[in-house]
Amino acid sequence: MIDFSIPAEDATLRNRVRNFVRERVIPYEQDARLTNHGPTDELRLELNGLARADGLLAPHVAREYGGMGLSHVQRALVFEAAGYSTLGPIAMHCAAPDEGNMHLLEQIASNVQKDEFLRPLSLAQVRSCFAMTEPQPGAGSDPGQLLTRADRDGDHYVIRGQKWLITGAEGAAFMIIMARAFDGDTEVGPTMFLAKLPQSGIHITRIIGSMDSSFTGGHAQVTLDGARIHQKDVLGELGQGLRYAQIRLAPARLTHCMRWLGAATRAHDIATAFAVKRHAFGSTLVRHEGVGFQLADNEIELHMCRLAILDVAWRLDQRQHARNESSMAKVFVSEALFRIADRSMQVLGGLGLTHDTQVERIFREIRAFRIYDGPSEVHRWAIANRLERSIGAH
Repeated sequence: MIDFSIPAEDATLRNRVRNFVRERVIPYEQDARLTNHGPTDELRLELNGLARADGLLAPHVAREYGGMGLSHVQRALVFEAAGYSTLGPIAMHCAAPDEGNMHLLEQIASNVQKDEFLRPLSLAQVRSCFAMTEPQPGAGSDPGQLLTRADRDGDHYVIRGQKWLITGAEGAAFMIIMARAFDGDTEVGPTMFLAKLPQSGIHITRIIGSMDSSFTGGHAQVTLDGARIHQKDVLGELGQGLRYAQIRLAPARLTHCMRWLGAATRAHDIATAFAVKRHAFGSTLVRHEGVGFQLADNEIELHMCRLAILDVAWRLDQRQHARNESSMAKVFVSEALFRIADRSMQVLGGLGLTHDTQVERIFREIRAFRIYDGPSEVHRWAIANRLERSIGAH
């Protein structure tokens, strides 16, 4: 029989994070430094200081780089607890895109690159961004449409192209750029480059307005017009960028699920507390089946999301190939969490539309999650393709 019980020390850690978020982080949710383009760096650094003082900074990073060195299953518990406030992952420095970049650097970077880029990032001394997505007709969900080009010029690569929806670019200390590398007329293939910021040849042309507002630095459009990157700052091997992207994205999809599970739980808790107290038509709202059943469906889906996340996290800890399971979890969890946020808003009625609770913000944030890191339709298409190949193999 599989034992799904949580070890006592992990439960204690999860409860520490829960208390930290409720007591230290939630009071900042009305802070003026939480803007339409995410929390400012001033607010981020202040929150990072609180987490650092409580020994809760960078839970996913190896201890040798200043993190807590948690397993994927432990992260599932801690990230969910952190996500109970949209500022929780910011405070604990386990929010996107930095969390995924730290994981990628741990797996791929050279020792010199780890000291130069990973160490200050894991200590929350700096922020980073990941530049792969391009405006139409460039790479979006289909990385094969990558147009950004890096041409060899002696010991350097000269990079030209357009990137957009680059989360956290404003104020980042470095950028991981995905580009098609060329040596003369020979294409080497998609490659990742580490680019220090700011530098000539990399320009933020605008900060894009969007419905989500939980990521420090917002989302930028970036022009690369001759950025020179030394060959020592190639991340990993030339031509292996798409493979490395999967190393980053498979766990990153899951950690998004973990964090937003915490936020959806918050929305459900707010709606439930309201339904238990609010009277209408002769009884409390929760006693009306139209409301009570919505809350019951929330409970069911929260439980199933938690199980799906723990399953993939366990596979990752066992070093099993979990790309397919990660895609399935991303689709199932993102869509279930949106239903939970939607029901929570519906239960609250007019109150749910206002800024008097966090539900309206959570609703917007979770709606965006159904698109980034691969929209549901792309994951379904990939899963269907794998099904077709598996049948053909037999």
